[in-house]
Amino acid sequence: MRSTPSHEAAPAMTPAASLVFTTLLSHGPLTRAEVGRRTRLSPAAVTKAVRPLMELGYLVEGVDEEARPAVGRPASLVWVDGGRALFIGIKVTGDEIIAVLADLCCRIRISRHVPLTGREPEAVLPAIAALVQELFTEADGFGVRVRGLGIAISGDVDRADGVVRYSPFLEWRNVPLAELAGTTTGLPVTVDNDVRALTVAEHWFGAGVGLSDFALVTVGAGIGCGLVVHGQVVSGAHGVAGEIGHLSLDPFGPLCHCGNRGCVEAIAADPAILRAVRAATGKQVSDAAEALDLAHGADPGVRAVYARAGEAIGKAIGSLVNIFGPERVIISGEGLAAYDLFAEGVQDAFAASAFGTASQCDVITRPLPFEEWARGAAATAIQSFMASDTYEESR
Repeated sequence: MRSTPSHEAAPAMTPAASLVFTTLLSHGPLTRAEVGRRTRLSPAAVTKAVRPLMELGYLVEGVDEEARPAVGRPASLVWVDGGRALFIGIKVTGDEIIAVLADLCCRIRISRHVPLTGREPEAVLPAIAALVQELFTEADGFGVRVRGLGIAISGDVDRADGVVRYSPFLEWRNVPLAELAGTTTGLPVTVDNDVRALTVAEHWFGAGVGLSDFALVTVGAGIGCGLVVHGQVVSGAHGVAGEIGHLSLDPFGPLCHCGNRGCVEAIAADPAILRAVRAATGKQVSDAAEALDLAHGADPGVRAVYARAGEAIGKAIGSLVNIFGPERVIISGEGLAAYDLFAEGVQDAFAASAFGTASQCDVITRPLPFEEWARGAAATAIQSFMASDTYEESR
């Protein structure tokens, strides 16, 4: 399985070149002077960083006729040529695979959804391979090569080694996913935790653009958190960081799949809410939509379940803000469908637990479909590609 042939190498990226590239990706087109101001690089350093990227066609420089000054030459701008390369991003859930074909600016060109027939690697890998092959075919119409594959998956994921250490929803342990997918597809593969991947996309293109420090909290099948500190997505020394879903709020609370009790995830994630709703009503509630209907029907026991979930999330966000003081916390995930039911609990618990001026942190909600999570996976593939010192051509 191969993509459109090419004899071009990826750029050998210095830290300065990577900084310039990501700045232009998020904020471009920009003049070289503005690139220097945003990156705090000297004019000479900007020129040195830009030149090889322009020679390979990843950056383009041209005149902005609309911004022509009244006197003097028109402004010369630099921007990323999004059509220069393509990347595939895949988000794996417990029920389906979502795939996107994205360009170098991480704009989604094509998206696909396929249901999972099984959760074991022997079922998931062939489905990924089939989707990649389908998107290879689609990529031929764009006339440029697919340069990388990003896969986003929930749980404890070691990006450096490409190993899924533990994914609770798929029940995977120590699966060398990058190696397996690379062998199957012939592409360089980046595997990362799904929330961290989404955080990369939000940092580059979403509600985190321009922020040095922010957090992304996701609510739904699990409770996840991605962190950006000093402009960098944090992975942690051992590949685990920001796991607020496993803050234990109640040592006598419900048992969590991690083995502890009273974790935020054991109180506020969708499976925990469903268990609590069944216990409160005595009904065999089948899914989150049915639980929502009961809550919106003013069932007091069900509404109390959501209120408790909101309180748990708010306390967790308060702890997060107290520890690292982000400028913004973005709440997202499929669980936002119930946000009207737990918003008050989140806000009250956050206000009560945030210390001092930490309570001034901007807490916002941002609904994001699963295509955006797959886009995040594509963003990690772009990140890996542009960070490569060398690139061996597929043969």
